[in-house]
Amino acid sequence: MKKLKKSTWITVALLIYITVTAFYLAPRNTEISSTEKALTIIASYIIVFTLWLVLRKKEKVQQKRREEEQQQKHLNK
Repeated sequence: MKKLKKSTWITVALLIYITVTAFYLAPRNTEISSTEKALTIIASYIIVFTLWLVLRKKEKVQQKRREEEQQQKHLNK
């Protein structure tokens, strides 16, 4: 079984949390308008998407460093 990347499982967990929370709490909240509710949910999804992009970039940089270290080890032998 293929191991899930950190960027994937964190993003999926946050998306599930936001979705469940939105469906459960948004209809019950009568203190703010529907527009504010929608904007809050959309902003949450945008933040999670941005986090996913940042984590993917970080993973790629780490992978590149590992590959460079392995190449250096092979060259030094």
